[in-house]
Amino acid sequence: MSLDFALEALNKILAVLPTTLMLFIFSVLLGLVFALIVLWMRMSDNRLLVGLAKAYIFTFRGTPLLIQMFLIFYGLAQFQFMKESWFWLVLKNRFASAVFVMALCTAAYQAEILRGGLLAVSAKEIEAARAIGMSGVKLLYRIIAPIALRQALPAYSTEVILTLKSTSLAGLIGVVEMTGIAQKIGRQALLDVPVLALAGVIYLVLSYGIIFLLGLAERKLSPHLRFMPPSAQTPRTIVG
Repeated sequence: MSLDFALEALNKILAVLPTTLMLFIFSVLLGLVFALIVLWMRMSDNRLLVGLAKAYIFTFRGTPLLIQMFLIFYGLAQFQFMKESWFWLVLKNRFASAVFVMALCTAAYQAEILRGGLLAVSAKEIEAARAIGMSGVKLLYRIIAPIALRQALPAYSTEVILTLKSTSLAGLIGVVEMTGIAQKIGRQALLDVPVLALAGVIYLVLSYGIIFLLGLAERKLSPHLRFMPPSAQTPRTIVG
């Protein structure tokens, strides 16, 4: 592969980088909204809500994202009542459909990660906060949320990176993103591996940037751990 061809291929891949980034950002944010709803259902005392949340989480964590995309984008379009509903505005748009499906998928993982963070907040810490007069929103903001986020952030960072890499599947339903463009260029020039390697380097750089930013957030939430050895900074694992 010549340098000129590599630069041309790189420019074409970078041209659709904004699409990949928007797909990633919208999926993570919408997924967080869905995850908070599912988390509320999962932590409620209503057995029906808990059962529905468990079924949702089991379904989307137990099936491949690619199958979910095909079933929702192509499968639901087979039903006439879907074409007559407001939801057709989402389904007929390939980008919106990809965001919606990826958000549904990542929400299942995010909900369980956040639940693990909440379970990491001990009853003693809550009781101590209440003993000094904290309650309601102040208790949530000052005690529960920081501890829960601090415990959940390492696993949440992993899920965010996985969502970034999952954007490559959107090309299979017609979204023009980096992997799809790289495959097209590689097939035309009979240089699939080198061109895909270029795309891989871009994903690697993006992943490093995300890890760096989330690492800053973790340090912000854990100022007391900044001068401790790495072995002492690892959050305890929550099972359940």
